[in-house]
Amino acid sequence: MADQLRIGINTGGGDAPGLNAVIHAVTMAACRRGWDVIGIRGGYAGLIDPEKTVRLDPDRVRGIVALGGTILGTNNKGDPFHKTMKDASGAQVQIDLTDQIVENFKKLGLDCFVAVGGDGSLTLAHQLSQKGIPVVGVPKTIDNDLNGTEATFGFDTAVATATEALDKLHSTAEAHERVMVVEVMGRNAGWIALHSGISGSADVILLPELPFDIEKICAHIMRNDRYGRRYAIVVAGEGARPAGGAILQRELPEAERKKDPLLGGVAEWVAREIAARTGKEARSLVLGHLQRGGSPTTFDRLIALRFGAAAVRFIAEGKRNVMVASRPPSMVAIPLEEAVSRIKVVPIDSDQVLTARDLGICFGDG
Repeated sequence: MADQLRIGINTGGGDAPGLNAVIHAVTMAACRRGWDVIGIRGGYAGLIDPEKTVRLDPDRVRGIVALGGTILGTNNKGDPFHKTMKDASGAQVQIDLTDQIVENFKKLGLDCFVAVGGDGSLTLAHQLSQKGIPVVGVPKTIDNDLNGTEATFGFDTAVATATEALDKLHSTAEAHERVMVVEVMGRNAGWIALHSGISGSADVILLPELPFDIEKICAHIMRNDRYGRRYAIVVAGEGARPAGGAILQRELPEAERKKDPLLGGVAEWVAREIAARTGKEARSLVLGHLQRGGSPTTFDRLIALRFGAAAVRFIAEGKRNVMVASRPPSMVAIPLEEAVSRIKVVPIDSDQVLTARDLGICFGDG
């Protein structure tokens, strides 16, 4: 077992329900071992500016498990390897601040760093581990696309939010005999679209993993119409695209553009095409950040607490530069490099996809 240690924890990237539960679990498990816990505010910003830190103890984390958001704050624009700053002339330049982060890590007297994040934040954590910072990662993303773990916390809550929205749309779509096209998050992985679409009794699910034919979608909707179902619910993952076409992206002012494109617009495009091709009234809806907000579900609270407690156990066991992964019924440590080597996409022959097909749900691919 480890002796007295001093560990840091941050929450980076997009927020997700369950972040506070991880903070609670890490703090409680570490303090029970007599360790010190330092919260790093604002993602990686707190490692650039050590004043953005806070000591965590049981009193500070009491009652936060059920809260959405994160008491430490987060930042999805804080890549310390490519920090945008202004030089003496006022021009914007990119500089590498990671040497400063390593120095501040030492000044804070930290022995290990718990990085809570998705593929972007954990990629940064892996890169920092290569510069000598011992890291244990915790998988956070509503997209459920981190490699090596069956589940990430935040996903279940996002799916529940999307499913509730679909449930409510059925009545208004039926009343007006409309086609409702709902765009959900997930980037290049269709987990949210698939799980909410099946659970919310969608007629069509569009996944990034299965490029779709708009004509086949329209034919499916019109076939249902002839059998008396005069409305339809279409769920589209934001990374879905027509066969032979490109993924749709939102236009942003140059100052707001990031390295990764901002996906969006597929629901609007699909609704417009359905209306033009079928003559049916069609509307689009983008759920957006609603999927990130609110209290975590029971599942997300529990798995987030398990992730946080396991992170501390692995630190005590001497494991470093790993990510906590859910491999039911256990939590295991896998190399960070493996976790961020690729994204976990929906297998097109998975049981969920086969279930949807057996239920008569169309993917627009056949």
